[in-house]
Amino acid sequence: MADHYFSHNPQSKSSPKKWNYLLRGKNYTFTSDHGVFSRNEVDYGSKLLLEHFEEPDIAGDFLDLGCGYGPIGIAVADSFRDRHVVMSDVNERAITLARKNAACNHIENVEIVLSDRLGNLSNRQFASILINPPIRAGKKVVHQMFEDSRNALLQHGRLWVVIQKKQGASSAMQRLEDLFEGVKVATRSKGYYVLVATNG
Repeated sequence: MADHYFSHNPQSKSSPKKWNYLLRGKNYTFTSDHGVFSRNEVDYGSKLLLEHFEEPDIAGDFLDLGCGYGPIGIAVADSFRDRHVVMSDVNERAITLARKNAACNHIENVEIVLSDRLGNLSNRQFASILINPPIRAGKKVVHQMFEDSRNALLQHGRLWVVIQKKQGASSAMQRLEDLFEGVKVATRSKGYYVLVATNG
């Protein structure tokens, strides 16, 4: 199998780099590396998702599903310090980086879990799940993540997804409408859509 950011154990040579980035009005320091998604800066889709994410009305933990080196989960945990934020990824290198970045930015209300989708998070439920899906893994994987997320959401919990129009936003919207009672477009910008699906 080719080495991708969704590989369990990337074989690309490690070459960590550290840089700063502004998210939700605050400056963060991140270390990234080869073999993880968007290693040079936080990608536009993740930034857009973070700018528009809203805290739900219900109590419960948040999940950053496919967290990579951690920018989404870390920024959300920092913004909502009274929430417990779970960050998961299948990529061992990404998980190591996410732990390092959480510590570097003094974020303590996080739990970072190595997991293939929600495989190691069975019987856990969340008030919000955020996904910048691994498009290169294929539509079947991405849509399965939507279905898994529906099953892992509390009643009235929300799934937040960012996806480009050219990478399947319309089919993602259709799949979400099949799974959830309420789906809306929170925003769209530069070909990216932020979709919000409410569970019941």
